[in-house]
Amino acid sequence: MIAGVAYDVIVVGAGSMGMSAGYHLALSGVRTLLLDAYDPPHGEGSHHGEPRLIRHAYSGGSTYIKMALRAQQLWQQLEEESGAKLFAASGVINAASADSFKFPSRLKDARSFGVAVETLDAAEICRRWPGFRLPEHYTGMYEPDAGYLFSEQCVAALRKLAVDAGAELLTYTPVNRIEVRQGGVAVHTKNGIYYAQHAILSAGAWFRTLEPFITLPVRSVRKAIGWFNPLVPLYEAGSFPGFTLADAGGTYYGFPSIGGAGLKIGRHDTGHDWTAGEALEPFGRYAEDEGDLRAALENYMPQAAGVLNKGAVCKYELTPDDDFIIDRHPLHPNVLLAGGFSGHGFKFSSVVGEILTELILYGRSSLNLEPFALSRFGAGACVPQPI
Repeated sequence: MIAGVAYDVIVVGAGSMGMSAGYHLALSGVRTLLLDAYDPPHGEGSHHGEPRLIRHAYSGGSTYIKMALRAQQLWQQLEEESGAKLFAASGVINAASADSFKFPSRLKDARSFGVAVETLDAAEICRRWPGFRLPEHYTGMYEPDAGYLFSEQCVAALRKLAVDAGAELLTYTPVNRIEVRQGGVAVHTKNGIYYAQHAILSAGAWFRTLEPFITLPVRSVRKAIGWFNPLVPLYEAGSFPGFTLADAGGTYYGFPSIGGAGLKIGRHDTGHDWTAGEALEPFGRYAEDEGDLRAALENYMPQAAGVLNKGAVCKYELTPDDDFIIDRHPLHPNVLLAGGFSGHGFKFSSVVGEILTELILYGRSSLNLEPFALSRFGAGACVPQPI
């Protein structure tokens, strides 16, 4: 074992996934060190810009549904333990062009797990929520028990409870290099070298800074989001649901106006590539930052297309298939990887932390992790370099 080991696990990247792992590890009595280049929650990762949808009728088979349901349980437990408001049960409507997107397989899988879900035609969607204007050929899948999470409050609650349980957190401590030797892990930072038996790498859009220790098939992408002031009071929290909208031209997601902030909408597809360490171009740098969002509102929720109250940018970390990476390093089994959460991962962070803790403690997870294995990308995809 490497000399000077002070921790059982070092978590590199204490955003949503890393902070959740630190919380679960510390609760299990594991000596845990969390390292982050900033001071979470912060605006340099993928967890800022409140809020985030959480829904349970998921595509991709039973693994995602099981994870979503377990994640919901864990968020509720965290809410009770922290005393903070983390979840709002707004319901979520997924509306799509019937000739482009199909819901039957998702409905079947969801109902087999007891998820409450309804199918609605365009007329019924517009009757229930008059703020929508949908073409007749649209169809919808509504989850009454779904809603949204207040992402920054979630990370703050995980941080407090992790530290209270004994985890150590070092902020403004970027990692320069990682090496594995003598069965342990040495993590080099600007503030010194830290040693542990295991490491969890959860660096989000910043994974490239960990090369050449690991190279993942993940693109970091700049995304634009906006908050628009509705023209009428149809879109307020408490009466309007979270939503997704999809047709052959694009996919969008959004939230009711919370506390007068305005209806929030973002585009899930498209975006501009971003390289870790480069400046993130501000909202408005491209005409489509506001233009795409406003066009979607004008098409489907025209009375929400008022003045832009605020625009912001965030980061996605996209894998080639949009599924996550939760696996061991190809050369070092005592190093776990959690990345590529592809713009739909935040809701799962509560359970991803539990999964990573199970892998550390027991060598396996109670959930099927095969969909998240590195091997699906082929033998040369990660190009790890032994150090």
